[in-house]
Amino acid sequence: MSQLKEKAKLVQEEEKKRLREANAQLLTRATQEAPKADAPKAATPKPNSPVKPLGSILNLPRILSVNAAQVSALWTAYHASRSEGTGRGYLCASIPLESYEKMAAVGSKHPSFVLPVPRPSQEGSEAAETPYEFHFMEWAFHEVPPTPSAAEPDPFLPSTNTYQGSDGSANPPTSTILFTPLQEYKMRNSYATPYLVLTHYTDLARSHGIVLLRGEITPGSGGDGRYLLSQEDAQILTMGVQQFYPQNAPSGESILKTFHERPSEFDWQEMLKYSAQLI
Repeated sequence: MSQLKEKAKLVQEEEKKRLREANAQLLTRATQEAPKADAPKAATPKPNSPVKPLGSILNLPRILSVNAAQVSALWTAYHASRSEGTGRGYLCASIPLESYEKMAAVGSKHPSFVLPVPRPSQEGSEAAETPYEFHFMEWAFHEVPPTPSAAEPDPFLPSTNTYQGSDGSANPPTSTILFTPLQEYKMRNSYATPYLVLTHYTDLARSHGIVLLRGEITPGSGGDGRYLLSQEDAQILTMGVQQFYPQNAPSGESILKTFHERPSEFDWQEMLKYSAQLI
């Protein structure tokens, strides 16, 4: 039994390593190809994409017969039914396409950042300030998903879908955001285990005007139903993306821009103060 557990652990580590390396390669290519674009261009489709297809979660041909509000309700209900009906380990949301395009455009320019998660002092502590744990986050852009059809797709025909911006011509590329504790990332770099992975599914962007967000929290290694990150902390990190990769919040984007373009001027206290206002 111990040998089986050890083998399963090795397989899990290999999968995490493959995900990290694939994201790093795709991220580099995406930022090199579209440094001045208003929205990210799709990387060349990879046969071994680290992203689980939306079609393996939802029946896309049937989804086309319902409206955006109904899709959002189904998406929420599906994730609430996970983990034996508790919904633990998952986050989900439906994002308006226009909002996602603005957020992704900022993500393509500034694909990495550090987000704080408050760690309140234990009762009786006399610490004057709230301590924080920092998580390193990184965007990656993947291939453009095929446009859903009411008919089952022909697996032998290549997809011709290419992203051309916000003019309604095609779906944007799928994207992911990985979150890793900063200390672990410093020690292990590309071998570090992401505690939370957010995936933006853009399959329904043109047909329904929405992008489906799926958050997956990494399970602990003990097999006891625990996760590396609490549900509350995962929600805080997800909210942090909206704060600094904003639709209409220039202060957050300004802090993010300073972090990338003028790191010597970056003010950690300003970032923490801005985060605390919105948590």
